[in-house]
Amino acid sequence: MHTKLKPQAVRPANPVARTFRELIAYQRARQASNGIFKLTETFPQAERFALTDQMRRSSRAPKSMIASAWARRRYKAAFISKLDEALEEAVETQSWLDDALDRNYITAAQYRELDAEWESIGALIQGMINRADSFCRYAPDTDHRTL
Repeated sequence: MHTKLKPQAVRPANPVARTFRELIAYQRARQASNGIFKLTETFPQAERFALTDQMRRSSRAPKSMIASAWARRRYKAAFISKLDEALEEAVETQSWLDDALDRNYITAAQYRELDAEWESIGALIQGMINRADSFCRYAPDTDHRTL
């Protein structure tokens, strides 16, 4: 017996995010930040208030700044400014990964995987900057919650 499949809803080619949590850059940054937290649990206790804290802080910042940029998208310059800060923190996380590798706290394989992930997150953030007009296309007095 053959059953007919129900037609699936067609998703638009460029779906519009309704909240910052729907942004791929936010989701990836959140996931990567959780990975950094777990990774740094293995670092020596002597690094607790140094490298561990720095890596955790810089890896958490991009997702928070993406959320802040989302809230400021009424103003293109403010949106881009926050995303620039998010990109800065993603790159800073890569710098801390260099230190973790240099001190043998992570393997070369872990380094390559994590560095590539943060590079990819940076590219997503840069893509949002490059397409700021599509995120900031409404007038400053638009209530984005009603769109």
